[in-house]
Amino acid sequence: MTDASSPYPHRHLLGIRDLSPADIELLLDRADRAVAISRQSEKKTSTLRGRTQINLFYEASTRTQSSFELAGKRLGADVMNMSVASSSVKKGETLIDTAMTLNAMRPDILIIRHQSAGA
Repeated sequence: MTDASSPYPHRHLLGIRDLSPADIELLLDRADRAVAISRQSEKKTSTLRGRTQINLFYEASTRTQSSFELAGKRLGADVMNMSVASSSVKKGETLIDTAMTLNAMRPDILIIRHQSAGA
């Protein structure tokens, strides 16, 4: 078992192919810690207090989007869900343009679910 409080060594998590066994163990240990917190009566922590999380889902996925929103809020982040249906994407904006616009907002965490693998 690894120390779940040690820093995650990667900037992004886009898949598991390049993760080492130690990386996977660290993620599973953190998941165990999250489960323990979810079983407490007080579920909110200050881990991400003062941080902003933007969720952008190109595919309708109520469970997944709700899970990311709830996780961010339980970790103390300010969470913003962006709707693709009412965004510039519907007017033809590319994924790159959207990413640049969101990056200009300087979010600490950007979660994107897109139908294209590796997008």
